[in-house]
Amino acid sequence: MTRNAAIYVRVSTEGQQVKGQLESLKTYCSQQNFNVYKIYSDKISGSKSSRPALNELMIDAKRKQFDVVIVWKLDRLGRSLPHLIKLVGYFREWGIDFICTTQNIDTTSSNGRLIFHIMAAMAEFEKELISERTKEGLKHAKNVGKRGKDKKPRRKAGYNLRYQKKGGVDFNEFM
Repeated sequence: MTRNAAIYVRVSTEGQQVKGQLESLKTYCSQQNFNVYKIYSDKISGSKSSRPALNELMIDAKRKQFDVVIVWKLDRLGRSLPHLIKLVGYFREWGIDFICTTQNIDTTSSNGRLIFHIMAAMAEFEKELISERTKEGLKHAKNVGKRGKDKKPRRKAGYNLRYQKKGGVDFNEFM
């Protein structure tokens, strides 16, 4: 029986491309005989609590539009360990499996669920290390008299409100 798969890809900046992730995930789906229901693609920081394509994916998941969510790496989907566990918990509650191809995570088995929790913890650890290094680098630059770009305040996007109206879903429950 062919299963419907939702592919989720994300890059952090406009200069980056999802092409590599997408090709890899499409190949995986083909090899596993998954029908690609839809590709959800975000070009936004993973730390953002509201991401348009992720919000849409959650609406469709709650409506059981597909059987499995497939991502390239854990850090593409969740912004933290609790966030990843919450998302995968919703998928499980709705009868949707989760697969992360590069980290060999497949929540259809108890071994896959264990690996998911271990890898999610490692992804969170790696993210914190990068953040610490960045802060140290900025602190060092400031101490030697260098300044970064002055940042303008960012305009808040209304993704959450628009998608909430569209699907009747409160995305704060997913974030």
